[in-house]
Amino acid sequence: MKKNSPYLYVTITTLLLVTITIMSAMNMPFNWVFYLTIIGQIMVVVMVYKVLVDDYSTDKTFEDYYEDNPIKSPKD
Repeated sequence: MKKNSPYLYVTITTLLLVTITIMSAMNMPFNWVFYLTIIGQIMVVVMVYKVLVDDYSTDKTFEDYYEDNPIKSPKD
């Protein structure tokens, strides 16, 4: 079975929640917005679970600071 990337779940959940925001601003029927909000809340829980159990590892530590803005450590 193919393992899906957690980014897929982040993208789907974000698009769903943005859609709910647009629908509520356009005064769509309450029941549509309500049920999509419930689905959105479930998707947030699934998304957080998928991100937390993702098999991700790195060799960076807190001493490396930020990867895009490296600074010299006091040891250097």
